[in-house]
This record gives sequence, C-alpha cells and structure tokens, in this order.
Amino acid sequence: EVVQSQVLEAKVFHSPYGTGIAIVTGSSRFTLATNIDDLKLRRLPEVPGLQGKPSCWAVLTQDRQTKVLVSCGPELYVLDNTSCTAVYPPGLSPQAGSIVHMAVSFSYKYLALFTDTGHLWTGFSNLQERHGEVDTKQTATPKQMVWCRRPRSQQPSVVLMWDRLLLVVGAYSDTIQFPMEDQSVLVGELDGVRIIGSISQELLQEVPLVCQDIFKIASMAPGALLLEAHREYEKSSQKADEYLREIKEQNVLGDAVQQCVEAAAHEHDPETQKALMRAASFGKCFLTEFSPDQFVTTCRELRVLNAVRESSVGMPLTHTQFKQMTLQVLIDRLVYRQFYPLAIEICRYLKIPDYQGVSRVLKHWASCKVQQKDLTDEAIARAVCAKVGDSPGVSYSDIAATAYECGRTELAIKLLDFEARSGEQVPLLLKMKRSQLALSKAVESGDTDLVYTVVTYLKNEMNRGDFFMTLRNQPVALSLYRQFCKLQEPQTLKDLYNQDDDHQELGNFYVSASYREKRLEGRLAQLQSAMDEYNKAKNDFSAKATEDEMRLLRFQRKLDDEKGAGLLGLSLQATMEALMSLGLHKQSEQLYRDFRVPDKRYWWLKLKSLAEKEQWEELEKFSKSKKSPIGYLAFVEVCMKNNNRYEAKKYVSKVTPEQKVKAHLAVGDLEGAADAAIERRNDLEMGAVLSRCSASDVLLMDKLNRARASAAKK
Repeated sequence: EVVQSQVLEAKVFHSPYGTGIAIVTGSSRFTLATNIDDLKLRRLPEVPGLQGKPSCWAVLTQDRQTKVLVSCGPELYVLDNTSCTAVYPPGLSPQAGSIVHMAVSFSYKYLALFTDTGHLWTGFSNLQERHGEVDTKQTATPKQMVWCRRPRSQQPSVVLMWDRLLLVVGAYSDTIQFPMEDQSVLVGELDGVRIIGSISQELLQEVPLVCQDIFKIASMAPGALLLEAHREYEKSSQKADEYLREIKEQNVLGDAVQQCVEAAAHEHDPETQKALMRAASFGKCFLTEFSPDQFVTTCRELRVLNAVRESSVGMPLTHTQFKQMTLQVLIDRLVYRQFYPLAIEICRYLKIPDYQGVSRVLKHWASCKVQQKDLTDEAIARAVCAKVGDSPGVSYSDIAATAYECGRTELAIKLLDFEARSGEQVPLLLKMKRSQLALSKAVESGDTDLVYTVVTYLKNEMNRGDFFMTLRNQPVALSLYRQFCKLQEPQTLKDLYNQDDDHQELGNFYVSASYREKRLEGRLAQLQSAMDEYNKAKNDFSAKATEDEMRLLRFQRKLDDEKGAGLLGLSLQATMEALMSLGLHKQSEQLYRDFRVPDKRYWWLKLKSLAEKEQWEELEKFSKSKKSPIGYLAFVEVCMKNNNRYEAKKYVSKVTPEQKVKAHLAVGDLEGAADAAIERRNDLEMGAVLSRCSASDVLLMDKLNRARASAAKK
C-alpha cells in the first residue's frame, strides 16, 4: 500500500519501546511502528470522511499505548489499534472553527490546539480537562507550535511562531509577543524552547524560581540578602554586617548559600556565576556545619558547561539538560564531534576512571585516525601507538577492525602487533584471511583452545593437502591436531602419518586400531600391518612384541575352541593365571617355554595359583621340582596368607639363613626365630623377635637379652 499510494507525511516520536515513526499514506490511512530498531508496522483504522492529507495530526503515547490524534475539518478523532473515536475538546468555543494545528508536550501530558479563527485551546492530552482558551488575533496558521515547560513547573506555556512574530501563551491566558527579524526554527527542549536563526540562537525559558527570588526587585529572599552582603563586603562597607545579621536572625544562612549555588547553576553569564558562587563561599565561612559537596560539584560542572558553551564548540546546554543527559553522554557528544582534546581535559578534570573517560575518547580518536586517507599506514600506526600506549580499556584489535573495514588491511596487521592479548588478535586475522599469521599468533600465545580454533578454521577453509602442509610448518599446532584426531578422526591421523612417512607412529596407530576390532581376523590383520610398519621403522623390539601378540591371540583362539576357556584378548600373564586356575598346567608350561617367561614370574604365578586352589601336595611337588628361583620364604608367606600354618612350616627349614628369622616369625615360632637370631648374633633380628614377645614369654626374653648383652661385649 505504501509503495502504491506513497507517503504524504511522517512524524518521528518517542515511546516506551524506543524511537517510533508514524506515516499517513496517499490513501489517507495511518501506519506506525513504535520501535524502528524492531520494525513491526501497525495499520490503524480508517478515519471517516478523510480524503488526502489531514489538516493536522499528532502522535500520543498514553499508558504504554500509542495513539494518533487526527483533525478532519471541524472533527477530531483518536485512532488506536482497533477503533476510531470522535472526541471534542472540553470548553472549546463553538465559534472556534476547524483545528488547523496541534502540539503535544514532550511528556504527552498536555495538548495545544489552534483553530482557523485564531483560537488557541490548551489542556490535558486525554481531553478530559481544559487549561484555557485564548484568541491570538492571528488567523494565519502558525509555522510552528511548541510547548515550553520547566521541569517541576505547574504552569506550562505554548510558543507559537509566524513569519515575523513569536507569541508565548501562559497557563492563565497571559501572552507575550516578540518580534522576529530572521527566519527561525523552534526546538522544544527539556526546560525551554530553543530559537535557532541563520546566524544565532536563543533560549526561551521560564526563569527558574531560585533566580526569581534572588534577582527580582526589592527581594528579601535569603539568597538575595547574601548576594547583597557580599557586594557590600567587597566595597568594605559596614552594610555587609547588617545584611548578614538579618540573615542570621532569620536562621536561614544555610538556605541562602544553597540558593546562591542553585542560581549560579542556572545562569549562563560567567560573571553572574562568579558573583553568586563568591557570595555562597562568603556565606559558607559563617556556617559551622555545612557540607561543601554541592558547592564543589557545581563549580566543576559550571566550568565544564562554560567550556562547551564556547562558540568554537557550540553546545549551549543548560544545567538542567546537563544533569538529565549525564556526563557520559556529554563526553560521547564531544567525541562524535571530534573535540577530542576538550573531552580528554574534561575527563581528567572531573577524575573520571580511565576506562570510562580518557580511554574511551582515545579509542574513538584512533578509530577516526585510521580512516585518514592522506597518511601512510606506518605513520598512522606510530601515531596511534604513541597516543594510546597501554591505556586501560583500549583494544587495539577494535581499532584494527575499523582499519580493516576501511580497506586498510596492512594497517590493521600493524595495529594488531600492539595488541597484547592473542585472543583478540586471532579472530580478526582469520577474518582478514591471514590464516598463517593467525596460526603463528595462536601458537605463540600458548592457548591450546585458541590453536584449536585456528586449526578448525583452516581445516574448513583449505583443501586437505594445503592444510597438512601448513600444519607441518607449525609443530605445536600439528601435535595438538594429532591429539584431536586420536579422539575424533582416527582416519585423518593415519593420513597425516602416511604423508610424513612416520612408520613408527603408523605402527602405533595400527596397534591401537587392532583393539577396536571385534573379529580376530581383523585384529590380526591390523597387527600384521603394525609389524610391517615397525620393521620399516627398524624398531625390532616393537616388531617382535607385535609378533608375540599375534602368536598369543592364535593360541588363545585355539584353546577357546578346544576348552571354551574364554581367553581371547587377555595379556600373557593373565592367560597363564587363567590356565592355572582351570588346571591346564601343561598349556601354561607351554606358554612359559614358548614366550620365554622369566622363571621368577612363572614360579610366582604357579605358587599363588596352587595355594589359592589349596593343592598343597602339588605345591610341595612343585617346590621340589628344582631349586626355587624366588626362594622359599615366598612359599612360607603365601601359605600363611592362605591360612595354612602346617604347610608353611614345611618350607621354613629350606629358607636361607638370612631369612630364617622372618620365616619363623611368619609362622609364629618365636623360639625358632630366637634361636636363628642368636645363632646369627644379629642384634636387629633379636630386637625384632623381642618386639613380638608377650609378657608370658619371660624366659625367652631373658635368653634374648643375655645373647644381646654377650654379643655387645664381643
């Protein structure tokens, strides 16, 4: 519809949801969106009898609902989401005529309507109550009509402008006229109306109450008396004391100081500001309990406001506007206008933390600097580094990103060299397609996650051959990628090893792969491949170990088929233990011989197996088969572990002299242990036996003590 019938008029407005826009189309239909950042168009109902553009209309926001007020000849309508309602302003004279202009206050609370007969109606925007009605004597439609209201004021005024006339209408139908010599534009603001001409601008506002109290003729307000007292004091006049005495008698000296400070904040003339602040400082001297915070804050704020009000800067803010917009917004406005030195001076003067103040200004300055076409990349990089240095809160990567967006890739790379955090460098380098440099920076950072990020990016962007060649130049990245492939992509790991002719790692890969095979034939095939690779790598030990594993698997499969032993996949030692537990000693001995199992390991395995199965006769025969490579103390200890003292005693006599005492103690034979210790004349062993004696072993203890004493004399 908008494309076909076009837009006749549009109005921008503010709403609780953001900045909104409303339009009226050539088909006389209204459409609006309450938030231009999240555009959702809403078509409002049709206005009865409206043909073409309405004589005037305005947007209202009430109770979080946006409405349109439309004037169609003598009729007035309110459009909302679902309905079009005819309304009539209360108290509007019948002879007022058709409404040709309307204005809504910034808060949407007040409404002003101007008719073709020159009548101005003011009241609440809900059209429930009238403030007043004035005959302006002007039948021409005003160029502009704006509300002028001071915060917390209960008396809003309306400002109307024609070609050569400015008319101010007060709440009580009072009017003031100002002749206009130049074409101007009215801009409604928080605490007044700004009149912008071709060569100058003026601010029209209601005089703040505190300024009225101090400066009106014959004022007896505390602030006025204090200001006069200070003037007389500067003249060295005794009247100063009289004014002060009068203020003190009323006990309002604190109020007087506060009034002077507040009035100074509202004044624009520096000399008037100084006079008021000096009067406040003068009165402050006579107060014992007065917080200087407001005085100091106002002084600082006035210095800032006077600086930005200079014509070279051109921001004639009022103190009320400054407090509403906050210091941060003022700094932002200076920065966007590129008044960087002034913004930095203000930040330092008001002692704003660097990350909120100076650093933020420098960041914006640097972002603008990199867009200068008349300077070389090297010159800009040096200038940025010299000015920004290591200021907290300034990211060189953000500045480099701006340079890259401007098409200055080489400058962006130079700026990234100043960035201390690799995590900030790498993403931008990848965005700039400088993958090799990004990988080098990631490796230098020592951050494995960052390296993995770059490697994953390269893998998706490059063909396989180039990707592998790139990794070969970065051993750390290659090692990390191999670790990743071991867990996620084993086939890719095999390709890497093949490309590098790394036969040792290929052998290891096939061995690992063999454990994932469920069928024996597949496992043997993988192990055969591993053995071939180990042979190529001239690793005889690994090749022989792999060959032995294949022999063991075939042996296990054969026994599983014959005996159903369930041995497949067990280690050599576990296989021998299983065979012994099943009583298959011949097969166990065959493994012992075929795989050259060390004698000590074999004897230990058989000793434990026979003892656990309580085959004591077989154990005795085994002990006599040949000299035990593990000694006979092991037999004693294993028998005792299996709770057979009788069998353990059989092997005590076979134990070597050095282990006799331990053997006797193991079976609980204290006398035998004592005799062995005395025979060897070993003090430590005799002490060990004594520690095991109880109170009832008096004779044995005496015997040992005499032996120790005798051994000590010798």
